[in-house]
Amino acid sequence: MAPAPSPTPTDTHCPYCSLQCGMRLRPVVPAAPGEPAVAVEERPDFPVNQGALCGKGDNAAAVLSAHARLTAPLIRDRRTGRLRGATWPEALDRAARGLAATAERHGRDAVGVFGGGGLTNEKAYLLGKFARVVLRTPNIDYNGRFCMSSAAAAQRRAFGLDRGLPFPLEDVARTGCLVLVGANPADTMPPAVRHLRALREAGGRLIVVDPRRTRTAELADLHLRPRPGTDLALALGLLHLVIADGRVDETFVADRTSGYERARTVAMAHWPERVERITGVSVEHMRQAVALFCDAPTGMVLTARGGEQHSKGVDTVGAWINLCLATGRAGRPRSGYGCLTGQGNGQGGREHGQKADQLPGYRAIDDPAARAHVAAVWGVDPDDLPGPGRSAYELLDTAGTPGGVRALLLMGSNPVVSAPHAGHVTERLRALDHLVVCDVVLSETAELADVVLPSAQWAEEDGTMTNLEGRVILRRAALAPPPGVRTDLAVLHALAARLGTDKGFPEDAEEVFDELGRASAGGQADYSGITYPRIAAADGVFWPCPATDDPPDHPGTPRLFLDRFATPDGRARFADAGHRPAAEEPDADYPLRLTTGRVLAQYQSGAQTRRTAALHRAAPGPFVELHPRLAARLGVTDGDQLTVTSRRGRATAPARVTTAIRPDTVFMPFHWPGAGRANTLTNPALDPVSRMPEFKVCAVRVEKAAAGKRS
Repeated sequence: MAPAPSPTPTDTHCPYCSLQCGMRLRPVVPAAPGEPAVAVEERPDFPVNQGALCGKGDNAAAVLSAHARLTAPLIRDRRTGRLRGATWPEALDRAARGLAATAERHGRDAVGVFGGGGLTNEKAYLLGKFARVVLRTPNIDYNGRFCMSSAAAAQRRAFGLDRGLPFPLEDVARTGCLVLVGANPADTMPPAVRHLRALREAGGRLIVVDPRRTRTAELADLHLRPRPGTDLALALGLLHLVIADGRVDETFVADRTSGYERARTVAMAHWPERVERITGVSVEHMRQAVALFCDAPTGMVLTARGGEQHSKGVDTVGAWINLCLATGRAGRPRSGYGCLTGQGNGQGGREHGQKADQLPGYRAIDDPAARAHVAAVWGVDPDDLPGPGRSAYELLDTAGTPGGVRALLLMGSNPVVSAPHAGHVTERLRALDHLVVCDVVLSETAELADVVLPSAQWAEEDGTMTNLEGRVILRRAALAPPPGVRTDLAVLHALAARLGTDKGFPEDAEEVFDELGRASAGGQADYSGITYPRIAAADGVFWPCPATDDPPDHPGTPRLFLDRFATPDGRARFADAGHRPAAEEPDADYPLRLTTGRVLAQYQSGAQTRRTAALHRAAPGPFVELHPRLAARLGVTDGDQLTVTSRRGRATAPARVTTAIRPDTVFMPFHWPGAGRANTLTNPALDPVSRMPEFKVCAVRVEKAAAGKRS
């Protein structure tokens, strides 16, 4: 059962990005009809945001309104082909029958599960368990594969462990020089900018690597503007200069790393003039960057989607980690590499079972010992657990095809808008025999479903999230969900029972979290020493936090790698990949590069923020950002309709002319469906290790819609 609403203000956390900013929900009594019964207030005691909230956080309660959300199940009428209202028993019966019938007709592997990086740890854990114990399918993955999977793989290669930031966010303000690669926190996580300002006020230096002059880049001491798809070459060029100028920390390299000689050989093949030709970044600016970074007493490199969402994203992140290792800027206070996770629970969502290749606690699903441990917690035979399944895009790409998934349970994701090659993905979802969607709103993906199950929201249920620092925090219910709405845990409980599993799927979030702790015990992401009371008594608990036999409790681990790295020999490992082009380079037919990203007032696929009046007014629709020189060539002025065409499709949106973008590049935000859907254009070329699609660069042509003139 969902918790009863609290009569007093409730301390909780924002439902959006990975900062998981602290906020307070105050009851509104009486609430206007159809409006939320809570209002958002600042909560200055939470250290990540210290009370600051962005527009999305300020308006987070708006989506709790009845007019903005689903309040009853829907099923597709077999006679009319349209969605209609249904009772919960009718909808759950239809959902379960479709999943069971598909497994019986085509085999268990024909049933798939697709999750989301915004689900709580409890939901992510139970969804993975549902896939492997109830459905017994290997085919589960989640939209977090599109978020930071390349950084995760690179961190595991280099350090033996992946945690977005291996230090608290507050350490950023204390470093001597920060390099931000493909990150624009001023728009994507504005409360984090206070840490950048504190860095500058303390005398630290900021370098931003981004092809666009963003609001974050305007804060920088130095802005490097590489062509999209060339960040790997830039990192190698900077390491070349570090080596050539004698700035390598030889003692650190000898004592705490391995693989340096091979990495050195690769870097020395990327001399500055060559890198300038590849990236468009001048040798002078590269030298300035190396001087700023190496002259500072400490330093950090933080990457985000701009450097990671590439078909060579793992190698790109590895090259930036190399820069930290060669200069001794890792495994030391106020120094290191980190990743700015995007989604609210992008970190915890993959730690505990939503990824195709992982079991709870960051255990590899093909490791016999890991399988035995988790199977014992679940009360099943290890041999009954399926092996690795398809990654997110590969799962969607084969949906509805022979040998692919034919039925899909989708929870908390909107791939019709957010997946690459989105037109193709939409057709694949349409081709499914059976699609069940659990969501808080009727998203573009839910509109395709056979069954739509309305989910309770962040303010209506308890649950934990793991933010970008590895800090496990607790969201508390401030009110009950509307009649006709159930929690995702209740949905999984009901579906499991209908599919023959009566036990092991509790509806109580704290009970699920306690089991998650047991399943994660001994794994890299060990939560076994974390409890709801411990989280509530502090500002969150950092994993790993194993259970201890005797008091006091393990304190958690805010800072990793200070003594040793998590590799078998305790040494960090250099990467050794050279530059290679993007999967799709400009040519005569498609002479420009497209890059995509976010805007301040919208979030991810926009399914919730587009339904929030204040945010919709601030950012009502898509646009195409282009340089004045390109605009003059096309005869375009602000507001003119442009058609952007790639090898996968076309999108149309108004022009936004600005010097913030490179002349050889156009930018589109990806929050909107329809004619302006940016992901109609993007390339699903996958990184060979992380299976991350290449969202950040593809070849396009741009035409003025009225004249049809080619760029």
